[in-house]
Amino acid sequence: MSPLPAQCPRRLRRPLTAAAAILALAVSLLASLLVAAPASGAGATAAGCRVDYTANQWTGGYTAQIRVTNLGPALNGWRLTWTYGGDQHVTSAWNATVTQTGHAVTATGTDWNSALPSGAAAEFGLQGTWQSAAPAPTDFSLNGVSCSDDGTVPPTTPPGTPDPTQPPAGCGGAALCSDFEDQTGTSPSGGWRFTAPDCQGTGTAAVDTAVAHSGTRSLRVDGRAGYCNHAFVAATADLSSVGPVMYVRLWVRHTTALPSAHVTFVSMPDTAQGGRALRVGGQNGALQWNRESDDATLPAQSPAGVALSRPLPTGSWQCLRFAVDTSKPGLDTWLGAEQVPGLHADGVPTQDVDQQWLARTTPPRPTALRLGWESYGTGDDTLWFDDVAVGSAPIGC
Repeated sequence: MSPLPAQCPRRLRRPLTAAAAILALAVSLLASLLVAAPASGAGATAAGCRVDYTANQWTGGYTAQIRVTNLGPALNGWRLTWTYGGDQHVTSAWNATVTQTGHAVTATGTDWNSALPSGAAAEFGLQGTWQSAAPAPTDFSLNGVSCSDDGTVPPTTPPGTPDPTQPPAGCGGAALCSDFEDQTGTSPSGGWRFTAPDCQGTGTAAVDTAVAHSGTRSLRVDGRAGYCNHAFVAATADLSSVGPVMYVRLWVRHTTALPSAHVTFVSMPDTAQGGRALRVGGQNGALQWNRESDDATLPAQSPAGVALSRPLPTGSWQCLRFAVDTSKPGLDTWLGAEQVPGLHADGVPTQDVDQQWLARTTPPRPTALRLGWESYGTGDDTLWFDDVAVGSAPIGC
């Protein structure tokens, strides 16, 4: 009878050990699930994203406008990362904090745009330098989750579907719509005439049949440095009733990078300035607005202001659009599809960007359009203008 007591405890211990093992396994699985669950808020990962990276590049430098759209759950803090395949180096940024280590770049939201609800987008920009190569990055990740193999989520609309954010390029019904194909000689005629608003020197303007954005003709201006070398071609159309927002679209091609000195290539007589000009040109190598009466600029010529503008690329046709509000201080500017952040005024001053421009509260009232070249220091240039339109409704590229 003695073996039985020794065998019974062993039979009882086997089922107890199996139950304990099953319980331990369940606890382990539950713990791993709890550890793997993403936290809400700044540390939460994104289920999907789309990144639109638009670069504007010139020899030795570039700017990039970046739009990240959150296609996943809401984020209380976002972090976008990518790797540059060339030798780009970020020197400044706006609307985000951007850091770079080697080729790896990280951008995080600011106090005012760090929350990113599902379906919402944040936009920011940066400026940088490069030496040998500057290909666009392709490996974007939002909060550690890759957007896709090529950095974007494929569009859901069929190719060729018009972008609802971009106005149509046609200018039917506009107060001014000219492709210069009606020009018959070498000198501007008909709805266009040569003018030198202040004083005339060696700058010239002509109808060019060798270079055109569309068709076979464009306006060519050979601009010369020096204040008295003004050379413009003015439209004879009266634009004083266009509005309340005046929309202007033009294609421009120029040869030499914008200089550090002040230059103008679009001039509009403005009744709010007693006939003096509202001007579009450049300074410090970047696009700018200038008001002739008080010499105010947009953006301000500070490092922060200039960083928010863009250079005008050379050697290719560029679509330049702007909207001037004639009912209240406000304007917008686009280079191609990009809205240039430094060339925007909405009535709310931003230190070192638009406070000088907004010091005058009387809204502009342009009455005419002049295209050409006006230099106030150094800077020769040869420019072509084509497919020009002015109207009371947005006009696309």
